[in-house]
Amino acid sequence: MRSTEKRYFWSILLLTLVLGSCFSPRGTSTVQPRATGSVPSEVLSLTQVSSAPAVATEIQPAATSKPQAEQKAEATWEERAVAALNAACQQDLLQTSQLGLYVYDLTAGTPFYAVNATHRMRPASCQKLVTAITALQFLGGDYLFHTSLCVTGAVSGGTLNGDVYVVGGMDPMLCREDLQKMVAALKQAGVVRVAGHVYADLSMKDDQPYGWGWSWDDDYGPLSALMVGCKDQFASDWATCLSRAGIRLSHAGMKPKTCPATGVRQLLTITHTIDEVLNPMLKKSENIFAECLFYQIAACGGQKQASCKMAEEKAKTFIQSLGLPAELCQVADGSGLSPYNYTTPEILVSLLNYVQQQPAIRAHLLPALPVSGTDGTLEKRMTDTPAQGRVLAKTGTLTGISSLAGYLTAGNGHVMSFCIINQGVAKASFGRSFQDQICNILCAP
Repeated sequence: MRSTEKRYFWSILLLTLVLGSCFSPRGTSTVQPRATGSVPSEVLSLTQVSSAPAVATEIQPAATSKPQAEQKAEATWEERAVAALNAACQQDLLQTSQLGLYVYDLTAGTPFYAVNATHRMRPASCQKLVTAITALQFLGGDYLFHTSLCVTGAVSGGTLNGDVYVVGGMDPMLCREDLQKMVAALKQAGVVRVAGHVYADLSMKDDQPYGWGWSWDDDYGPLSALMVGCKDQFASDWATCLSRAGIRLSHAGMKPKTCPATGVRQLLTITHTIDEVLNPMLKKSENIFAECLFYQIAACGGQKQASCKMAEEKAKTFIQSLGLPAELCQVADGSGLSPYNYTTPEILVSLLNYVQQQPAIRAHLLPALPVSGTDGTLEKRMTDTPAQGRVLAKTGTLTGISSLAGYLTAGNGHVMSFCIINQGVAKASFGRSFQDQICNILCAP
């Protein structure tokens, strides 16, 4: 072959490869990463983007005498992973449902693969990641949930000539044993009878009993600043504990009233750490735990009558501060129960990337995430596969929605953040199976 013909041959081959990379699989969209600290805007190579050919194409030399098996063996891990991802994104499930997928290589500092990463979608319980990360950003890892027992007046002859206030801090960890500790504190102060009233200070939270958009058949709530075992039954449980301890009340019942700022004595404060709340909230996807943390965000700085809108404003301000399009999110609640929650895979991954840059947040978030094939909502998923024990991620399930977002250790040794949202699926199990397949592709050597 003459030199001119050789140059022409290689030019045509190169042009074919470049043009091929400009076509996306059905349902995919090319993502141009935003120039933020969490998602750098590097130029992506063919092995790092979703805009691969509709049919995965292996790059082969123009002329070679090597066996085909040896040629395949020379493919890099990245090329093999992208080819497998391309094939996975062509399956029948995605012809009747929507997919949002974004994978970011934290080790390399570049996006790796994306399908509809900037599409607005419902995150289901992956919304708890937004709640947890925002809370750790505003409240810090040493934050404590408080429930306080206060009294007015003095004790004389076993009678408290004043009132009792229980000041609620919307602590999902509050239990009957804690109520018994409060009763013991009253008895230790010499109280056998309360001449005044027993009040519940519920001023930390507004009076909305349910999350925005919660369905009538959701078995959660009502939400209150004073709950026991995540149930709105403090008044009855408190009365029972007082009665069993032999403390008599001059006025039956428990009325709501804000504790005065002066003239009160604090007998006891029950506290629980943010880690105690994060663990069941993320590992087991406990919805009320997430709502309680959500309202702590709203009450940050001593705000009274904390509301969903207050928490949403703080979350969206935080997201916007990272250079992300906050207008693409809607924060309806803290748990993901509401169908009014919206975000994008890119935003969720960018929040996860931010965590990796913040050791103080990472130290509290990562231990609370479920581990594939090990614990939490991932305990029975990805067992006996390349992904077992290599994925730390939050699951999400609503009617028609299945999601998974977190971190994994890829087959090339890199740490990657990812978000997968399957929307419009007939069964959540279809989405879970797809997500496990993606994780296994990325974790395979």
